[in-house]
Amino acid sequence: MLINIFRGFVTIVFAIFYRVEVIGKENVPETGPLILCANHNGELDMFFIGYKIKRLVRYMAKEELFRNPLFAKFITWLGAFPVKRGKGDVEAIKTSLRILENNEVLGIFPEGTRMKNKDAKSIRIKPGVALIAQKSGAPIIPVAVSGRYRPFSKIKVVFGKPFRLDLEKDKKYTNSELVEIAKDIMSKVYALMEEK
Repeated sequence: MLINIFRGFVTIVFAIFYRVEVIGKENVPETGPLILCANHNGELDMFFIGYKIKRLVRYMAKEELFRNPLFAKFITWLGAFPVKRGKGDVEAIKTSLRILENNEVLGIFPEGTRMKNKDAKSIRIKPGVALIAQKSGAPIIPVAVSGRYRPFSKIKVVFGKPFRLDLEKDKKYTNSELVEIAKDIMSKVYALMEEK
């Protein structure tokens, strides 16, 4: 109930301050486990991605955001959970798998940092999304967010078609193999950004 009120508030704010175009939201199934894999354009990404779809998206968010107890409560209420950046966070992986086991939606930004004003070639794609997809077998939807987050600017959100990875669930892939798989996943996201 409260989350729907908040969603309504965000919708009104975005309608006033941004021109948001959402494409392909019909690609998001209404039930079942799902991984939304997106580029990280700015701090409002999770809101632009989630406010037009019916399901709550549970996002991995950097642990630094949870240091303020009040803000931590707020973003936890919105569905976020902490991840330690720069190292393999086993607990975050376990939380992600539990979310998918519960037929919920997991949102993840494999770039690991906001890409605004950064050279894409300098960013190392994180392997977590590949590991989670392998272990869960959940379908992945690539999501591309583009635009400047200045008031009254245009924001475009594109949801691609869902797909699954053809990976052996019990095989132990090396970190470099998982990175390459994650890069392939992100290539589908970048391809959406190039569509007119």
